[in-house]
Amino acid sequence: MADYDFDVLVIGSGPGGYVAAIRAAQLGLRTACVESRETLGGTCLNVGCIPSKAMLHASEYFDAASNGTFAKLGIKVTPELDLEAMHGQRLDAVKQLTGGIAFLFKKNKVEWLKGRGSFVDAHTVQVGDKTVTAKDIIIATGSSVTPLPGVEIDQKVVVDSTGALELAKVPEHLVVIGGGVIGLELGSVWRRLGAKVTCVEFLDQILPGFDGEVRKESNKIFKKQGIEFKLSTKVTGVTVKGDKATLTLEPAAGGEATTLEADCVLVSIGRRPNTDGLALDKAGLATNQRGQIEIGHRFETSVPGIWAIGDVVPGPMLAHKAEDEGIAVAENIAGLTGIVNHDVIPSVVYTWPEIAGVGLTEEAAKEKGEVKVGKFPMVGNSRAKTNHEPDGFVKIIADAKSDRVLGVWCIAVPAGTMIAQAAQAMEFGATSEDIAYTCHAHPTHSEAIKEAAMAVRGKPIHI
Repeated sequence: MADYDFDVLVIGSGPGGYVAAIRAAQLGLRTACVESRETLGGTCLNVGCIPSKAMLHASEYFDAASNGTFAKLGIKVTPELDLEAMHGQRLDAVKQLTGGIAFLFKKNKVEWLKGRGSFVDAHTVQVGDKTVTAKDIIIATGSSVTPLPGVEIDQKVVVDSTGALELAKVPEHLVVIGGGVIGLELGSVWRRLGAKVTCVEFLDQILPGFDGEVRKESNKIFKKQGIEFKLSTKVTGVTVKGDKATLTLEPAAGGEATTLEADCVLVSIGRRPNTDGLALDKAGLATNQRGQIEIGHRFETSVPGIWAIGDVVPGPMLAHKAEDEGIAVAENIAGLTGIVNHDVIPSVVYTWPEIAGVGLTEEAAKEKGEVKVGKFPMVGNSRAKTNHEPDGFVKIIADAKSDRVLGVWCIAVPAGTMIAQAAQAMEFGATSEDIAYTCHAHPTHSEAIKEAAMAVRGKPIHI
């Protein structure tokens, strides 16, 4: 038997990588994790999920104070924006959480190998100026921003999601290229803080991949909040002169070009797998047409002993998906059975209100067979009413014959929390009847899920 430096070597310390490393160590495997950043946690903790939520949370308070929401509740304030302090609390959250992972590495005896990793062969990885060997290697290198051809990101006038978190002042006019989750979240932050925000989306509706009815309703809500949309529109060029940018736009289907001026442009058209620089060919691996590493159901690649998880493999690019895959792959390597149900992975947009979904959209469900749909508006929910949060609804899609829940979609202030109940119900094969006859605490937003389930069965109480 070959003598390796480690039993398990994880390349990347994002949500998938650090979780895989910790779980492998907990299972008694000698484990190391390769990471080139100065801090652990990958994109999510350093410049993605966590810092953006810190800015979303802070900007919600500022918006509520400045738009009259507080005044309607009998709280009279005159807010003053301290953007430096707002950035400070963001950085503090990142510092605490990334430091927490470093602590967990020490606690679980995971060795952090600082530097970029690249394959020498199937069991050997170059990290900086040294090489290490491992019996099993997990690729968890995550993803990075997809560039827009012909548009240079200078992180001053034209920024990506990382640069949009670091703006030193509120833009007068922010143009967001892309109507997906990241663009809408960061666009919402700066809109709340005083920027005019225009979102340019190539498709005819925002939030691709979400339920059609949810996409349309979300668009209406964002418009009401002041975000302008240019749908079915493509950006063909961005010219920067001084501290201003001029965008050239055309209809997606072709037509006459127009221009749009802005003092900040956020390019947010998606993300791509981080596989460049790994020297995958030296390990006997290749990527598919999307730059992803193909895997089997146990997260194994075509090369024995090499595994892959998270954003570098097919499927949604979500931190919680990567985390679950990190646990599962470590357990598979240790000889246990690690499973992730990829049909039940929730997605959340952390705007106001939040937008969340799990399972099939109504459109996808109908392609598979006959369905029943139940819907309940948040305006009929007592907690939403008392909190002055009337926007949105809960929608449940169930199989017409078996009544098994196929998908749940909701727009509600705490939708990101509410969707967990739906995901857990679906994980165990729940029917709409199961949800409808489960007692929910009153008054809570989650009662809307119960009411939607009752609507599937034709027995809603409060509508």
